Amino acid sequence: MSMHAYRSHTCAELNKSHAGQTVRLSGWVHRVRDHGGVLFVDLRDHYGVTQILADSDSPAFATIEKLKAETVIRIDGRVKARDEALVNPKIPTGEIEVYVTDIEVLGPAEELPLPVFGEPDYPEETRLTYRFLDLRRDSLHRKMMLRSRVIKSMRDRMWNAGFTEFQTPIITASSPEGARDFLVPSRLHPGKFYALPQAPQQFKQLIMVAGFDRYFQIAPCFRDEDPRADRSPTDFYQLDVEMSFVTQDDVLSAVQPVIQGVFEEFAEGRRVDTEWPRISYADSLLWYGTDKPDLRNPIRMQRVSEHFRGSGFAIFAKLLENEGTEIRAIPAPGGGSRKFCDRMNAFAQREGLPGMGYIFWREAEGGSGIEAAGPIAKNIGPERTEAIRAQLGLGVGDAVFFLGGRPDQFEAVAGRARMEIGRELGLIDEDTFRFAWIVDFPMYEKDPETGKIDFSHNPFSMPQGGLEALSGDPLKVLGYQYDLACNGYEILSGAIRNHKLEIMFKAFEIAGYSREEVEKRFGGMVKAFKYGAPPHGGCAAGIDRIVMLLARTSNIREVIMFPMNQRAEDLLLGAPSEPTNEQLRELGLRIVPKE
Repeated sequence: MSMHAYRSHTCAELNKSHAGQTVRLSGWVHRVRDHGGVLFVDLRDHYGVTQILADSDSPAFATIEKLKAETVIRIDGRVKARDEALVNPKIPTGEIEVYVTDIEVLGPAEELPLPVFGEPDYPEETRLTYRFLDLRRDSLHRKMMLRSRVIKSMRDRMWNAGFTEFQTPIITASSPEGARDFLVPSRLHPGKFYALPQAPQQFKQLIMVAGFDRYFQIAPCFRDEDPRADRSPTDFYQLDVEMSFVTQDDVLSAVQPVIQGVFEEFAEGRRVDTEWPRISYADSLLWYGTDKPDLRNPIRMQRVSEHFRGSGFAIFAKLLENEGTEIRAIPAPGGGSRKFCDRMNAFAQREGLPGMGYIFWREAEGGSGIEAAGPIAKNIGPERTEAIRAQLGLGVGDAVFFLGGRPDQFEAVAGRARMEIGRELGLIDEDTFRFAWIVDFPMYEKDPETGKIDFSHNPFSMPQGGLEALSGDPLKVLGYQYDLACNGYEILSGAIRNHKLEIMFKAFEIAGYSREEVEKRFGGMVKAFKYGAPPHGGCAAGIDRIVMLLARTSNIREVIMFPMNQRAEDLLLGAPSEPTNEQLRELGLRIVPKE
């Protein structure tokens, strides 16, 4: 039989049953070991690793001796079963090794700027500059394969649930999706610009108006954002979904089996909760200090203002005389020691607060029940202290921390304190995925500086209560909007859309957009809604973020093949780059120097 030019088998295929065969393998030199005149090489390809060896009798010996790590080679050789004692059960090819009879260097390698074997820690800038080497590392290679399998699983589950995948344009019109657009100059229309889509939002709604009923897409989205650890600064992928003739309940129940199924498929022994509570936005902020709560932490904050009103604790009593203020308690079951309370107080000071008041409970002197400790307990007296303890269901060995003021000013810190307390006290159930639907988002928010009313979420959402709801206080209007939180990350966001023009014009009017402006900016949607638009709604799930959770990392760049760095630069290909004068001339553009 004639042998293939490069390989008869992959580096993961050979086992005892191949002993005695002559084979051809190709791959990368993972590492070379010299065992007193016998050279062992771990040969690696996409599929796995095979140990090959040569002694001084082998015609390939002299070549192997000079091989640098990561050189690409082709070898011919004989498969030998390893002695029982030398079998490596950790790898599929661990029962055999290949004695090399012939070798050819296919792709020589220079000294490495980034070692692959052993995966030592290296600066991220180096790893991104030589990403092709970084990707050869087993851990990163596995994350990329995980990502591909997650996406395939999503696709299959969506098709099986009766959804159809459609592609939407990448070069389109600018739209206010909430972030900055990337603009693309038009050569054929000098002075005009296309935009890259921040999401396929308008297209997917138009697909519903066009009568396609259940759409999905693995869609790239482009946003010119400031980078964060859990967000890519330029582009990301989402599982984009839209459905016709649906209520909010229909969307949530169509999406849950898909997301839950993906998590179960790739959980690797971690528990995936199947009960997904629905929590209103207002409750989520009260209980958890955030709209993307981590429910692995059981601590739930409560309002305790009444216990401090007119009390001997002057700071809080005075605070409560101001409009819109309240006192919130963070229970800390098991945190009942002065040492722990001091530690948390220091945490609050690092977060820029003067500190956090606390009460903790211990055995009373002489074992006669329970006593409250800490300065606040002394100031407000035993009755109020006891009422707080009863409300929070705490006992001996527990503590409670307090924050006060206007909720929007301390909520975020309270949320971080809640997580810090949960971590410190070991209350967080690490090996679990916990989900929560956050619902009843407010449609509008008020700019604290200017007092201007603006959309707080997706402007195309249907307000709860329709047109009537829009005639009252805008800040009380809730939308049919929902997010899915998992372990402290927002992994999906969606809404039932506003498909009625008069409600849409009114909704935009409240945010200060005239009818003309809406028609100019969303001409396509406005036109479409005049010709029979079905009620519709959907959502989009962040694929990079879901893979990040499944891959047990908190750095999104670990699950993107060629990510930008923190400054939105591609260090490998050198983007963004300066255009040539010729390109600028052709596009009718001039670079204005910064003042």
